Amino acid sequence: MEINWHNGFSIRVREDGNAVIISANKAGLLSLSDQLRTLAEGETGDHIHYDEYSSLEDGSRELIIERIPD
Repeated sequence: MEINWHNGFSIRVREDGNAVIISANKAGLLSLSDQLRTLAEGETGDHIHYDEYSSLEDGSRELIIERIPD
């Protein structure tokens, strides 16, 4: 699965009590949108792993989004 990023993207994931908050600039939101569409068109079990070492801002929580069966 090919994952594309828009130039200048910024994404942060944090927890606030029981809530998970995803904050992103325009390029980050467009990147996530494109990636979710790619994931939706993929196979069951496909997933995207986000963390501060590969795509998220420093201090972000790890986030995994997985395609499940319809």
